[in-house]
Amino acid sequence: MTERPRLFDDLAGVAGGAFSVLVGIRDETEAQIRARVDELVRRLALATRPDLEAVKELAANARIASEEAAARLAAVEARLAALEQRISALEQPPAPESLPDD
Repeated sequence: MTERPRLFDDLAGVAGGAFSVLVGIRDETEAQIRARVDELVRRLALATRPDLEAVKELAANARIASEEAAARLAAVEARLAALEQRISALEQPPAPESLPDD
């Protein structure tokens, strides 16, 4: 049986260690960038996504409520117009009756 040269085992160990170091560097770099961006967002007073989603939901609810209120107002105005017509018809004096010609 042939043995693998120890050099390949050493190279594999070094490559695995280098890969682990690179992953650690990447994670640390991402954490640093994320911290800097968060600090920048706070300093510039930018809205975060949850805040933006909440405002969008509030705006949608307000639009729905406004449309419902407009529909109710239109119905009330139509009913008022009908009532005003009935009142004006009741307030008009009756037409004089024609007298028969003798």
